[in-house]
Amino acid sequence: MKYMILAIVLLASFAFANDAFEGRRAEVPGDISVTVGGPVWDGPNAVIWDNGPWLNSPGTGVGGADESILQSWGTTYGYGFQLTYDYRLADDFEVPAGETWTIDMIHFSGYQTGSGTTPTINGMFMCVYDDPPTTGTVVAGDPYDNVFTSAEWSNIYRVNESGSGTSTDRPVMACTAELSDSWVLGEGVYWISIQADGTGSSGPWHPPVVIWDVQETGNGMQSLDGGVTWENILNGTSGQGLTFILDGSGALEQETWGAIKSVF
Repeated sequence: MKYMILAIVLLASFAFANDAFEGRRAEVPGDISVTVGGPVWDGPNAVIWDNGPWLNSPGTGVGGADESILQSWGTTYGYGFQLTYDYRLADDFEVPAGETWTIDMIHFSGYQTGSGTTPTINGMFMCVYDDPPTTGTVVAGDPYDNVFTSAEWSNIYRVNESGSGTSTDRPVMACTAELSDSWVLGEGVYWISIQADGTGSSGPWHPPVVIWDVQETGNGMQSLDGGVTWENILNGTSGQGLTFILDGSGALEQETWGAIKSVF
């Protein structure tokens, strides 16, 4: 009997741990139908920080959509930041010396495998630390406050190389929070923590920053215990950045979403 109990515990632990990331071998859940439709995100308003490109292959997806391609050296489609398990992700951004930023809106990417292009994500939980989350103090936002405003398809599919041009399993959503109370931050390096909720049975998952033939794209972190402990997120053996955009005012230079996309 004790061996049977141990086996059940081990299987349960393995299933729980697997929700930390969606690996290359992941399949579309059988109980979710893949559909095509829904509004397409028209981009942010006034960008003061863009943490890195959401796509690395424009126009190569089904119907001319863009793609975030998981290259052959990678192992992970997306990283778990599910409210259900209290998983969180974090990454840094910098307010330059002499500037004060007023952040009015935050966008980050996420998907639920098999959702179709009609969004199923309906929750966003975010806060800002004044240092890495392992040692920092929350200076803006509330990690337990749902600030979700909207989600729209970003016109991007997350695929692997063999699925390029054919796979629609992972349509990436642009998730937006319009803050009722803007975050005002002076010069310094900060870390934003993000978490999401949704109605689908898989995820939400967060696809990382992608640049073609570049393996190391950032220094994002993941917590699997509600923000108590944190580990670097890796794709294969390379650190990955999170895909998020801050909208607001105070930066000396601002770029449009179209200009950012045109670079890649």
